[in-house]
Amino acid sequence: MPNDHRPWLWVQDKTAIRLSGRPYRPGLPRSLRHRLIHVAADKAQDALFAMEEGLRCRDLAFVIGEIAGNPAALDFTASRRLSLVSTKHGVPLWLVRLAARHDLGSARMRWDVVSAPSPPPQWNTQAPGDPRWQADLFRAHTFQPGQWMLGHDGQHEDLRVFTPDHGGVVSGTADRSLVPEQQTA
Repeated sequence: MPNDHRPWLWVQDKTAIRLSGRPYRPGLPRSLRHRLIHVAADKAQDALFAMEEGLRCRDLAFVIGEIAGNPAALDFTASRRLSLVSTKHGVPLWLVRLAARHDLGSARMRWDVVSAPSPPPQWNTQAPGDPRWQADLFRAHTFQPGQWMLGHDGQHEDLRVFTPDHGGVVSGTADRSLVPEQQTA
């Protein structure tokens, strides 16, 4: 969605803010910085309500929800409700669970993402390298589970897939979308 200039919503509960901090606008891609709407919710129930209301708003490009732990409010029914609202209104949702156990959920794809060592920078070996993350897809409806190394290559503002040894960009990574295909009757 490079030409999509709609605002986007980031909802965090209080514990998520304490664990990971608030969004840092200068750290976001330039095209997203000025469009961020941030909601700080006191409890997980309030965060879920804000996410659902955001998903009902077609004027939003997407919604990110950040909830810490395994609150009772985020059970299978609540996650299924968010999935259905997201699908119905066409607003993508990324639900980030911090310090949470794997439990039942209705997400089409479930990932574990952790930071990974950065490759050495090209010009100054004392400087920090470009960020990398190890992403493990552990449950998906239409994809095989697997492991990927993600990060920025220093030249582009989009996310790239790298070989596990921090080598070059993996070719053909954009050949298949991770968006589920629509079924025709």
